[in-house]
Amino acid sequence: MTQEYFTSEERTRLLQLVKGLNDRLGDQLTTHDINTVHRLIYRGITVAGIFKRDQYGLNPVIRHLTTALTLCDSIAPDRTMVIATLIYNLCRSDYLDVPRVKGLFGDDIAHVVHGLLHVTPLYKKQAAVANENFHKLLLTFAEDVRVILIMTVDRLALMRAINHHPNEKFVHEIASESRYLYAPLAHKLGLYAIKTELEDTSLKYLNRPTFSQIATRLQETKEERERYIKDFVKPIEARLQQEGLKYELKGRTKSINSIWQKMQKQGVDLSGIYDLFAIRIILDAEPKDEKRACWLAYSIVTDIYKANTSRFKDWITIPKSNGYESLHITVYGPGDKWVEVQIRSRRMDETAERGVAAHWRYKGIKSDGDVDKWMNDVREMLEASGQEGQMSLMRNMDTNLYNDEVFVFTPKGDLIRLPQGATILDFAFHIHSRVGSTCIGGKVDGKNQKINYRLRSGDTVEVITSSTQMPRLDWLNIAVTSKARNKIKNAINERRARQAQLARETLQRRFKNRKIETDDATLARVIKKMGYKTTTDFYAAIQDETIDVNDVVEQYEALSNKQSETAPRGTAEEFILQQPTERKEAFSDDILTIGDDVKGVNYKLSKCCNPIFGDRIEGFIASDGAIKIHRSDCKNLRHLKSRYPYRIIRTRWTGKTGSQFVATLKVLGRDDIGIVSSITSVINKTDNCLLRSISVQAEGGLFEGLITVNISNIALLDELTKKILNVKGVKQIDRI
Repeated sequence: MTQEYFTSEERTRLLQLVKGLNDRLGDQLTTHDINTVHRLIYRGITVAGIFKRDQYGLNPVIRHLTTALTLCDSIAPDRTMVIATLIYNLCRSDYLDVPRVKGLFGDDIAHVVHGLLHVTPLYKKQAAVANENFHKLLLTFAEDVRVILIMTVDRLALMRAINHHPNEKFVHEIASESRYLYAPLAHKLGLYAIKTELEDTSLKYLNRPTFSQIATRLQETKEERERYIKDFVKPIEARLQQEGLKYELKGRTKSINSIWQKMQKQGVDLSGIYDLFAIRIILDAEPKDEKRACWLAYSIVTDIYKANTSRFKDWITIPKSNGYESLHITVYGPGDKWVEVQIRSRRMDETAERGVAAHWRYKGIKSDGDVDKWMNDVREMLEASGQEGQMSLMRNMDTNLYNDEVFVFTPKGDLIRLPQGATILDFAFHIHSRVGSTCIGGKVDGKNQKINYRLRSGDTVEVITSSTQMPRLDWLNIAVTSKARNKIKNAINERRARQAQLARETLQRRFKNRKIETDDATLARVIKKMGYKTTTDFYAAIQDETIDVNDVVEQYEALSNKQSETAPRGTAEEFILQQPTERKEAFSDDILTIGDDVKGVNYKLSKCCNPIFGDRIEGFIASDGAIKIHRSDCKNLRHLKSRYPYRIIRTRWTGKTGSQFVATLKVLGRDDIGIVSSITSVINKTDNCLLRSISVQAEGGLFEGLITVNISNIALLDELTKKILNVKGVKQIDRI
């Protein structure tokens, strides 16, 4: 190595790191391994100029050696991970490639190096790293679990190296990324010591005054803490043994970051945090006896120490949503200190410790069963006693856990998650409906692709649009996401509706030019005869020139000539108000009794509610002396009664009537061909009932109609209402 490349301190550190690696790896490293790695790094410095200090002055050789040694200490002494860590940076240039690595060190190291190279470009997408989907993309890209382990430990080594680094912005960025990406990764892998150190160090770099304040308040020595915990548990152990319980006791002090999080959440200072000390009692009991054993231990602890009942948590009776079971109590211990005690069975403890994604789920981050199982396997490997067995199993682990999803980037670096098989078209609709509707293709990693290009994880996608583009029916064969497919269907339906309106106007102009008075019922028959189920389909066919307008007119004329009489047919959408000759209501003078059996009084039936024979009615004496008859449920009558109660007069129907009264019905239903014809047919077949007018409007496949009839009494109107409700397509009918 060149003398100029290393400072005196770095040379000393270099010798320590190399010796440490040799000591830990032992006979795993062959003379060939040592000489080859030494030669590659030396030439990387002196010839290729690869191992230059980075822009922040950090020495990459020292950093990689530190990472390798930390891997040995925190994970396992493993030849593959150590060599891959030391040389993968050489493969980022033309100096060394993966095939040559394979030739020098074998398939396994080449595989891990390839995984490291595959993941590295993701970090150029700075905007995406904070996205929770980035964890999933990372697992998909890493190819081998050891890649993630190397990355996590490398970040730990970097965090240790940048303490008091002069570039505060750099330190802040590294600490932030460590908090939201690497600490959660370490937690998922079961690397709790690394996770805790990353969180605490991040807090120190991001908020040093707070970190220092808490650290100062926690300056008790390890021996003092252990002595306190020993004194605390001594009477508890005696009672547990006395009761014949088999147990294990664990004591700990919360991490600085955990304490800070509690202070933030609870809005208190350090003195307000009850559980700086925590004791865990783990009981060995059969499943049928474990709850009884936990509650027995609870009673023992609370007999010895005073409990804070407001801090009691029973997650045994009602476990957390992630399956967590435990009793949590906070008690007043020796030295006036609050201590949290957790009581659980061995099974409960294993669920809490090995439920890989449990913490993430509890915090609201989803994780599927495959990830749970995979992470559980990794944790068990890391905790296995045989290190050689650990690494052997890890070599065969597949990290591509998200085969049903793809993760792609926007040009700005935002990360988007889509289902497997998603296309550029799906991506475009995910961005915005307008972008999807005008999409004509896209650029994937700078290369032009068609809208049906199937995306792959890691693609950077830029959508290309055109103002003349519009959704087409064949797009439904390209899009796979429900969002895109629904947007396409809606856009096509809207366009068909607009086209139908234009076609309707075209047909009406053609009829007008031929001086043909159109009858909607006859036109509806023509539409049905031509094989169209809805008028929208019929008019869309005209607009698409699938059928000729002249042919429609000719068929209409032919059908009109054959009809001896016409009846209103057609959908509500085209039905035009028909207004027959108005007839005057004729009332006999004795169908009403007003006041104290007075007959023959001048009265009028109010137009606001159109009462008919049989309705509950009341009279109102108008200013001109005439009496206006209202239905009892009339809104106007309620208003009049509140203002002029003294002008209300009792009124009732008497005798029989042959008179005709006006009644208006509001009908709601589905716009089907022939529904208006069916309704009018029911009315025409009803005795003592005459259709006066019908006015309907249709939109979006539904219609609303107002039907006015002359009818003799309320019983007959009720009968008519039931008959209309039985017409297919009618959903609701109300009298107004």
